[in-house]
Amino acid sequence: MTTFPDHLDVEAVRADFPILARTARNGNPLIYLDSGATAQKPLQVLDAERSFYELHNSAAHRGTHLLGEEATDAYEAARRKLAAFINADPDEVVFTKNATEAINLVAYALTSSITPGDEILITEMEHHANLVPWQQLCERTGATLRWLSVTPDGRLDLDGLDTLLTERTRIVAVTHQSNVTGTIPPVAEIAHAAHDKGALVLADAAQSVPHQPVDVAALGVDFLAFSGHKMLGPYGIGVLFGRAELLEAMPPFLTGGSMIEVVRMEGSTFLPPPQRFEPGVPAVAEAAGLAAAVDYLTALGMGNVAAHEESLTAHALDALSEISGVRILGPDTTKDRGGAVAFEVEGVHPHDVGQVLDELGIAVRTGHHCAWPLHRALGVQASTRATFYVYNTHDEVDALADGIRYAQRFFQAG
Repeated sequence: MTTFPDHLDVEAVRADFPILARTARNGNPLIYLDSGATAQKPLQVLDAERSFYELHNSAAHRGTHLLGEEATDAYEAARRKLAAFINADPDEVVFTKNATEAINLVAYALTSSITPGDEILITEMEHHANLVPWQQLCERTGATLRWLSVTPDGRLDLDGLDTLLTERTRIVAVTHQSNVTGTIPPVAEIAHAAHDKGALVLADAAQSVPHQPVDVAALGVDFLAFSGHKMLGPYGIGVLFGRAELLEAMPPFLTGGSMIEVVRMEGSTFLPPPQRFEPGVPAVAEAAGLAAAVDYLTALGMGNVAAHEESLTAHALDALSEISGVRILGPDTTKDRGGAVAFEVEGVHPHDVGQVLDELGIAVRTGHHCAWPLHRALGVQASTRATFYVYNTHDEVDALADGIRYAQRFFQAG
């Protein structure tokens, strides 16, 4: 039997996640394999949020009293921590609700610079969050949406890149890691080609920043979006990285308090970035929690996180490929592939597979995973997906494989 090395002290990690100690259906231990949808939260993150509310609760960037100053300090400290995590300048980090809002922010802010005949290039691999906003931008402006297709093994087909990238291309939007197949496209290569044509590049990093080292300078992208809740942090906060000169030239997406410079009845002026894009009372508790998540991941080492997930993924690819009637979607090796393993079971609907696994205490995702065009390109309507993170074990991978076999027997028996 193949052995897979451990790169983290997983038992010590698991001790930080109270939810993993609970039981699931039928008294089974909880096996959580749905971190691609949302990650569980360690005590350190929960404590950071609670500490803010207990000791510092106030509105940041308002009030000159002590609590207001402490809230502002906590919020801006979180911004600096997130910037360092992706090798950006703090003024290039905008806090949003999530990655979806971050992508919409860019799409709306670019509206005035897009004209009929311009082109937006995306890929068939995208999550709906990095597809629908660009469809809407094209509808608003008369631009044309074009896309790169995927190969039968779930990788991005770059043969058409030179043809699809033209002098009319204004922005290229591409995932940094597929939420279905785990495929990691060559974003730096795509960005270089796009910049040669004068196009901007946005990377959807919701599935990559939590799981591997990400350096925005090395990627060469102009914008990058990710969510806090997928990287051990709270719901309700995400991050948009944007190059400073681009953010400076962009109009606000939402308007109101906190982002204004001067307001008169005749009109208003706006603060410089990043405050220009953060109207309303900031989500300081969420920012504090996200900063704690960054601390947690940094202590583990993102290289170790990526290596641990690669080990789990290799194990899953081996284990599932041995099951007759199971087709793994996407690449069959861990080369340029993250920790998402989507599959179909011959003769059994993904929802039925998921329900049987749930009865065994195994939480997976079923459906099209907000990536309908990708599923169609791969010849399926839906799939079952397991996604791994720092708290998952090799025993859980074996339990997944055993659960799939059980589901096959269950439905074969009628």
